[in-house]
This record gives sequence, structure tokens and C-alpha cells, in this order.
Amino acid sequence: MSIFPAKLIEPIRQFLSKEEEKLSKRKKELDSEDPFKDPKRILDNASSDADASEQFGHANVEGLKKEIDRKLVQVKKALTRIKIGKYGVCEKCGKMIDTDRLTVFPEATVCIKCEKEKAK
Repeated sequence: MSIFPAKLIEPIRQFLSKEEEKLSKRKKELDSEDPFKDPKRILDNASSDADASEQFGHANVEGLKKEIDRKLVQVKKALTRIKIGKYGVCEKCGKMIDTDRLTVFPEATVCIKCEKEKAK
């Protein structure tokens, strides 16, 4: 049984579902922006500055994709917690997550106290 009323959970679920779609779409877009995946890329004749630019572009895309993956995991975990009726309950200590935290960070699955403990 969910702690939050369904009328409050449903908009959060919809928001998180849309966020999941947006993140997945952005990840696919980043693939097309990766200079290493450009079919016109010529390795053997690239000047050193072009190669450095490609390296930087690739590293940038990979970093963004990792951040998106991290965010996707958080969103999917929150959606799963909604589905099983545990949204808003800290997965570490079992206490309620502050609603201010959930307002700012709806994909939160741990309370701020447990988050701080994890960061130590």
C-alpha cells in the first residue's frame, strides 16, 4: 500500500515516465554526435589537432552518456518503487523521505540523512 495518495503519486509517475523517455532519446542523439561514430572519420590522415578535437568530442559525449545512464537508473528505481507502493520511503532506513527533497528530486530513493552517510 502506497503512503502517498494515488492522486499525488500519479503526476509524479507521469513526470518520471516522461523523464525516462527524454533521457533515452537524448542518449540516442548523443550517439549521433560522437565523432568516433562518424562514418566519414579517417584515422590515417587526421591531423593531430583534428584527432585531439575528436578525442575531446568523444570524451565529452561519453561523459554525458554516463550521466544520463546514472539518471536513468535513478528514474527507473523511483518508478519501480511507485509500482510496488514504496515511493517516498527511504530504501536504506525505511523512514519517509522529506517531501521537499522529493519535490526537488522526485527520483530520490533515499532520505537526505542516508544520502549524506553514503557520501562519507
